[in-house]
Amino acid sequence: MSGIVGHLGGPAQGPRGEATNEAPWVRFLLIAVALAFLGLVLVLPLAVVFGSAFAKGLGPFFEALSDSYTFSAIKLTLLVAAVAVPTNLVFGLGAAWLLAKYKFWGRSVLITLIDLPFSVSPVISGLIFVLLFGAHGWFGPALAAQDIKVIFAVPGIVLATCFITFPIVAREVLAVMEAQGSDEEEAALTLGASGWQILTRITLPNIKWGVLYGVILCNARAMGEFGAVSVVSGHIRGETNTMPLHVEILYNEYNFVGAFAVSSLLALLALFTLLLKKGLELLSQRAPKSEPLPTPVETIVAETPVTQVITS
Repeated sequence: MSGIVGHLGGPAQGPRGEATNEAPWVRFLLIAVALAFLGLVLVLPLAVVFGSAFAKGLGPFFEALSDSYTFSAIKLTLLVAAVAVPTNLVFGLGAAWLLAKYKFWGRSVLITLIDLPFSVSPVISGLIFVLLFGAHGWFGPALAAQDIKVIFAVPGIVLATCFITFPIVAREVLAVMEAQGSDEEEAALTLGASGWQILTRITLPNIKWGVLYGVILCNARAMGEFGAVSVVSGHIRGETNTMPLHVEILYNEYNFVGAFAVSSLLALLALFTLLLKKGLELLSQRAPKSEPLPTPVETIVAETPVTQVITS
């Protein structure tokens, strides 16, 4: 009996133990398949983009980038990102705070609505804004009477980009807030800290890596958005074309060097985003090792008068 118990309860042996350890050729095969897949879907397309951009030399490459229409597309892309990212940062912080710190009826519905742009096609999202603000939309005639143009103008592009990207910051920050809980905020509140102190001394320092990560991803998506912006922009060259739309126009005109030159800028943006994301991950992993630093709650206690701590 003891032999049976020892066999069942002891360490894994025999075929079961060997099954958890892959053979060297299995590991080699899995690594080879992964590298082949990455080379096919990532390295090869990037090589084609940069190779086609410099196919005729540096002169045509920089000439394509210095074109007035290309310059207008770059400026519009930066403008849209400069508006959409801070807007979604404020919304994401507020939404994450509400969902992480409070339990209320309809919370799951609100989370579903925040995730809606992830599940709806960007083209459909752009069409929604056309139906709302277009010439024959719900608000189109009233806006036209006030000489306010949304569709086929910069405001429509900004609205569509904000809609597509607004879940990114909220989702990143919400995950961090839920993982950290609210113990420190509650402790600071009992010690007499104000709401602003709790926000600036505890909440924001605790979620700073999630905020930065969300902002980086939001910025990358805002600059690379195509579907929704394509519907609401009208493709007015030099006025409502962002960089992805300008790439499409140049490619359709068989200006391959110009199309791939602008595409190379977007590819460099993607690579820079990945490097920045990886750098933030490394910093976030090393940050807790910097000792000794007072926790946010200890900082508030140190800055709070003794009489206030005692009375509270």
